[in-house]
Amino acid sequence: MKIRTPYSRDDLHIRRSDYVLEVGPGHNPTYRANVICEKFLHDNSHRCGDVKVYAHQKLVNADGEHLPFKDKEFDYVICNQVLEHTEDPERFLHEQSRVARRGYIETPSFLGEFLHPKASHRWTILEIDGKLVLFEKKKMAEYAHNYGNVFLNYLPYQSLTYKLLQIVEPQLTANRYEWKDSIDFIVNPQEEYYRAFFTQPWDMEMTRKIFPPRGLFSELQKSVIGMWFILRGELNKLRKEKPLTLEQYKSLENKKEHA
Repeated sequence: MKIRTPYSRDDLHIRRSDYVLEVGPGHNPTYRANVICEKFLHDNSHRCGDVKVYAHQKLVNADGEHLPFKDKEFDYVICNQVLEHTEDPERFLHEQSRVARRGYIETPSFLGEFLHPKASHRWTILEIDGKLVLFEKKKMAEYAHNYGNVFLNYLPYQSLTYKLLQIVEPQLTANRYEWKDSIDFIVNPQEEYYRAFFTQPWDMEMTRKIFPPRGLFSELQKSVIGMWFILRGELNKLRKEKPLTLEQYKSLENKKEHA
């Protein structure tokens, strides 16, 4: 069940005492995670760089569709930009809610996939009525261009106005979905209500469903909050240690074992 739409990855409801898992962080692990689970240790075809690990984290080499953990072993599970790559998203999502009580899922939105398509993405995803609705890309028109470096790896780090837009309109390029107990989702919907979002031009009613209209006060409030989260994120970067490469992490674990 969805509980909220976080403003950013820094806006997650994780308690200090929570035991946190992150699935598929690749080159950009979340510092708060205690354990990270990575399927591809040396294959970067699904990500933009080599695997990184913070010194305090435990690295587990495993598939997100077959997690080697007990039921509800974790209080919280983080999954950033991974679901769209999965072979069996239903199995993957069930595993998330099996091993954790709460969690956060972030994926490119439907429009985000058009702006920065990647060949390794198998699914386009929209959040509709609190459900994550997944539609197979091969069932849609082919994507002609890849602007992933611009919209994923450059503007979010260089452009203040772009970062603010992403926070104020979270559904524009990403789905941000914080959940508790279970995850509501549909894979390859047959019902025309959901299917139309992936196969037909959006009319005004469909547009308002994804981007509900807001008043001036709400717009100003979101903009102020957005600026605060951007500032807090930049300050956190100054305080945070740098992650280790896979080789550095293995060397550190070796030293711990022989200490």
